[in-house]
Amino acid sequence: MDTTDYYRQLGLRFGASLEAVKSSYRKLARQYHPDVNPGNEAARDKFMAITEAYKFLLTVAKPEAELEPVTASTKPGGSQSGFSHYQAPKVKITAKSPPIQFNVELTKEEQKIKQSSYLELQNLLKYKRFPRAIALIEGLAQRIPHDPEIRQWQAISYQRWGRQLIAEKQVEKARNYLKKALKTDPHNRALWAEVERDFRQLEKIY
Repeated sequence: MDTTDYYRQLGLRFGASLEAVKSSYRKLARQYHPDVNPGNEAARDKFMAITEAYKFLLTVAKPEAELEPVTASTKPGGSQSGFSHYQAPKVKITAKSPPIQFNVELTKEEQKIKQSSYLELQNLLKYKRFPRAIALIEGLAQRIPHDPEIRQWQAISYQRWGRQLIAEKQVEKARNYLKKALKTDPHNRALWAEVERDFRQLEKIY
């Protein structure tokens, strides 16, 4: 299940605020709580699903004050690049990034590998060692293919490398990596905003 699915479990659009997440969960929890629905297996399963979604979204949803409103220039059709436009907080892997998410579906060994790879990836991106960063994250994605957070890191690595290639005026190669970023994590609105900014830079090169 990816981030979009978790929002959907709570009846929310992707990128809804932290306040909206809490409000929706409280409403649904009152409706589906096992104490309110004794012996109802469907209600119990729904309660477990929304609780899982809530716990995950508490770590990724942003407070309302930190969400940037969609402006005229960021609405669909607002530029020539042809992408859906959303303003969202930048997605970056930095030394100040929050701790990685614990995925209950991973073994302890896989979680350990994920943690160590994350720290190494941070360092590689910090020093712009993009080919090595991509090799690392692609290997991790092959080993742990169903972790949505790893998929996000992979997309971010592609986008960061694409941006560097723009600076080096390697236009076609940059375009390919930006497209790979979107294909890898297509529901990440913040990523789309970053990639669109990169495509606007590409347009200036011509």
